[in-house]
Amino acid sequence: MIDTPLHTGLGLRRGLLPELLEMQAGEVDFLECAPENWIGVGGAFGQKLECLAERFPIACHGLSLSLGGTAPLDEAFLGLTRRFLDRHQVNLYSEHLSYCSDDGHLYDLLPIPFTEEAVHHVSARIRQAQDLLGRRIAVENISYYAAPYQAMSELDFIRAVLDEADCDLLLDVNNVFVNACNHRYEAHAFLAGIPRERVVGMHVAGHYDEAPDLKVDTHGAPVKEDVWALFARACERFGAQPTVLERDFNYPPLAELLAETARIRDLQQRHGGPRHG
Repeated sequence: MIDTPLHTGLGLRRGLLPELLEMQAGEVDFLECAPENWIGVGGAFGQKLECLAERFPIACHGLSLSLGGTAPLDEAFLGLTRRFLDRHQVNLYSEHLSYCSDDGHLYDLLPIPFTEEAVHHVSARIRQAQDLLGRRIAVENISYYAAPYQAMSELDFIRAVLDEADCDLLLDVNNVFVNACNHRYEAHAFLAGIPRERVVGMHVAGHYDEAPDLKVDTHGAPVKEDVWALFARACERFGAQPTVLERDFNYPPLAELLAETARIRDLQQRHGGPRHG
């Protein structure tokens, strides 16, 4: 792994591998992968991952810990994940603040009810995961559409989890925008309520406008202008944190993705100086 500051990153997807392998050093600062998609992978794909890991630092964004679930955490999987993170010297590991299993796999990231009981439950699981992984983790705010039971706001729920679990936050700026539109809250006020010291990374991605008052997080399109504007505000508040452009399908030529990562870098440089209130 090359020891370099992590500022601007791109999601490592198998559909992008041929172009990523040809990408020049310096186009992005790091790559982000889901460890579930690479643990135990050998052969040609495993060799390609090793080749990229020699040229770019790797961050990891998990998919399946199901931090809000009721089934016990998969300690065997966490052990495999820890070895993967150690092998690739991963300094930033994040997971979704959601659940995706309940005595089986639900194949989706579902929101956790915003209640005190849920705060205690998920915080205990995050602390257990951090102990088993031997490192702090960051949880990511997810997009949601059918609102869970709410005894508190989404913001208050996230703040309570960060405090009780003593973990960090991966701030998904697109998810803030999507949820603010869908659930009628003010995105800038949401950012203002997030503890600055907890934010250790960000995501930006595209979404689909299903209707004027319904946005769907897709990761399948370019980042929209409203999200870029919100990202600039996030940089002003939280500084130039490691930020990944997520693109999961409908891949354009790599040059188009790199134009978006260049925009991330530009906004970080213009807005990511000393943190503001």
